[in-house]
Amino acid sequence: MADYLEKNVSSTGLGTVSIRDSLSNDAGSAEKKAAVTSTVQIHEREAIMGRIGGSDDMADILAEDADYIIEKMATMDAIEALEVLRDALNYHGDDINFPVKTLRRIEALLNGVEYYGLGEIMYDLDLRLEACLMKYHSPYPEVRSVCSPVDDPTLPVETFRAYVIGLAWVAVGSFINQIMNFRQPSISLSAKVIQILIYPCGELLARLLPAWRVPLGPMSFDLNPGPWNFKKQMLATIIANVGAQAANFNYYGPTIMLSMFYGQTWINYGFIVLMGFCCQFFALGLAGVLRRWAVYPSKAVWPTILPTLQLNRTLLLPDTKKKINNWTISKYKLFWIVMWGTLVYFFIPDYLFTSLSSFNWMTWIAPQNKHLAFITGSYIGLGINPISTFDWSVIDGSAPLVVPFYTVANRYLGTIVAAITLLLMYYTNYKYTAYMPPNTSNVYDRFGKAYNVSRVLSHGKFDEQLYRTYSPPYISAGQLMYQSACYAVYTFGFAYVFLSEWRTVKEALVGFYRSLKDRKVSNYESYKDPISVMMREYKEVPDWWFLIILAISVIVGCLAINYYPTTTPVYVIVVATLVAVGLIIPFMVLYSSTGFFMSMNNLSTILGGYMVPGNGIAPIFTRIFGYSLDQQGETFVGDQKLAHYAKIPPRAVFRAQVIASIVQIFVTSGAMQYLVKGLPDFCSMTNAARFTCPFAHELYADTLLMGVVGPRRTLDFLYPTMKYAFLIGAILAFPCFAVRKYFPNQFRYFHPVLFLGGFQRWGAQYNLAYYTPGFYVSAFFMYYVRRRHLAWWAKYNYILSCALTAGVAFGGILIFLALQYHPKKLVWWGNTVSRAGIDGAGTATLKAIPPGGYFGLREGSWE
Repeated sequence: MADYLEKNVSSTGLGTVSIRDSLSNDAGSAEKKAAVTSTVQIHEREAIMGRIGGSDDMADILAEDADYIIEKMATMDAIEALEVLRDALNYHGDDINFPVKTLRRIEALLNGVEYYGLGEIMYDLDLRLEACLMKYHSPYPEVRSVCSPVDDPTLPVETFRAYVIGLAWVAVGSFINQIMNFRQPSISLSAKVIQILIYPCGELLARLLPAWRVPLGPMSFDLNPGPWNFKKQMLATIIANVGAQAANFNYYGPTIMLSMFYGQTWINYGFIVLMGFCCQFFALGLAGVLRRWAVYPSKAVWPTILPTLQLNRTLLLPDTKKKINNWTISKYKLFWIVMWGTLVYFFIPDYLFTSLSSFNWMTWIAPQNKHLAFITGSYIGLGINPISTFDWSVIDGSAPLVVPFYTVANRYLGTIVAAITLLLMYYTNYKYTAYMPPNTSNVYDRFGKAYNVSRVLSHGKFDEQLYRTYSPPYISAGQLMYQSACYAVYTFGFAYVFLSEWRTVKEALVGFYRSLKDRKVSNYESYKDPISVMMREYKEVPDWWFLIILAISVIVGCLAINYYPTTTPVYVIVVATLVAVGLIIPFMVLYSSTGFFMSMNNLSTILGGYMVPGNGIAPIFTRIFGYSLDQQGETFVGDQKLAHYAKIPPRAVFRAQVIASIVQIFVTSGAMQYLVKGLPDFCSMTNAARFTCPFAHELYADTLLMGVVGPRRTLDFLYPTMKYAFLIGAILAFPCFAVRKYFPNQFRYFHPVLFLGGFQRWGAQYNLAYYTPGFYVSAFFMYYVRRRHLAWWAKYNYILSCALTAGVAFGGILIFLALQYHPKKLVWWGNTVSRAGIDGAGTATLKAIPPGGYFGLREGSWE
């Protein structure tokens, strides 16, 4: 018996339990049994390590995980393994992120040993291996590469050092990001960038602070409780991330829209702080409610946060030095080399040779050819250009090293189809779009000038007679495309996600109701994945804590809206908030799995326009309470998932997010005051430091159309086809779901919501030039390298993303402070050629104003 086993072990790798049982019945010598058993373990370990990563050389990366899985395999029998795999197949069968090869292997294993076709011994090994990966690790290779299957609950996490460092970087990150958010393209200190700065701070304080205990009774704490570990680092990162990634959209409204575009002089620091408090804490409360949809389920992969986890492991945990696809460099060393190289290089496209950033080289051939500018231009055109930039801050707009390739590909395909549609609209002069540049967020009057909203307002209110005398507002083909696509995506995304993910949504709703009914019910009770099982060791945050925060924030917001002269009824805010809460569940489910985020952006503006006709200010507030709550809620939920992966105690995260939010509100409000009052030429399209505020201009266009003029005039009279986008989106969701359900293999990687999301990339002066390079990068790293060299990808991909982003962030901040805050212009051909032609001027139109002096509707015929 032993001879037979020894012969087969060398070629297959055998199942430990079944083989050892057989060896125990063999009458051979003890030495021979030991030799065979040792051989079995070696080959089994090699086979397991290969399977964990999907390729044999993954063993070098995941050696510790493989040892852990081997230990668990020894305790699992075939009956339990089959049950685990049945549950996995049922749960992940329609999961777009679940590896297809693994899915097919599970199906084969469930069909039995004869169907599997590799013999009983190999069947036993693979059966228990796949089952243990499902039960004790993650089924996703990208998660396995950044997340450990074990946890040490005794590690100190919530320490004095973590709070001091985290809150310091909340202040720095909030200030810098709020300023850089208005740049085109924007630059930010993301969590993965701030981690780099947190790490040396943590190590420094670990060496400098004395090991004293501060006596405060029940609140006593140790000043320096041991070395700086990866959990302290992650908690400090989560604290800092409140300032680093919070959308802070609410500051667009009070400081820019109301004071700069609508001339509201009553805006003060106190009002900005109150609005910040309301939005931040409502988003935090909402995030706690959303945990069952976007944190606990293993389907909620959250690709956008995985680089942060990988960087955390690189900085704090030992790295293997084995050869991976002939690469021996450590992740730590690679990070610093790429980061410094990117920082130095970024001076070229951002200052020395800026035309490399907006590389509209095709327009240089004939700078005054408007058709060439319209089709290939990077500024007002469609950006149809195969090589459109050498600037990572532009390329990274698609997150090409972070989100799955199918997300990038679906959105890019939608962007291409949208470009063709936009071209047809423009050259057929649909809705008079040929009298404006093809892709701009500006609003024009019938004379071809920027729309002057003061000419249709009387005492701050819409005056119909002035409107009839002046002009209706006209928008470009790009803006029309953007608005219509947003309306279609709302209804389509809501219906499609509910249809395709109804089981997840339903189970979470049931769990939320049970937790409110019985406070002793564990949040993790319904989740059997290994991380949720490990998190049962920590005290949970009850749902009612978050509901209290929700209630307080709503009260504060309503009081602020009522006390200040906002001209916005409180009930309008309540309605916008309720709609945002209703939509965010399917939107968050989609974002947590694909990396594509939808929000109540344009829809909330329409709500304000309908409820308060003729008022341009009310839609600003409904948009604040719609968009801001959703997007800031996404930040808080993402941080909670980050803590879930890193096994950080939930109550520590709760306290950290509350304290960090308070600091962030005051700092960000001050940053906005500085921008409006202290930065010259702010929000101008000619700003030397690129602080052109593209999103603020798009927001102004939207509030003008749907607020001042109103949705009735805009959707019923000026652009009636836009309102049908809502209906079209809702109807299309059902056949798309049916196709996906009955042809799952053929359409596995086509996601219609992501495809429609590609249409939303137009209208704010963004075009294909900003997304084509990202598609190239994603196709290479997230498709080719991931499929052919998974070991290299798992070890280096996210580190490469972190390093490139960090280099651009630090370089952009350094350039701004040294060369752009007090402008030091460098004038030469390489910095002027991209703006020298029609594309750069941004004013060219396909058609000239007719002899009568105006275009569009016949004078006096508009309502």
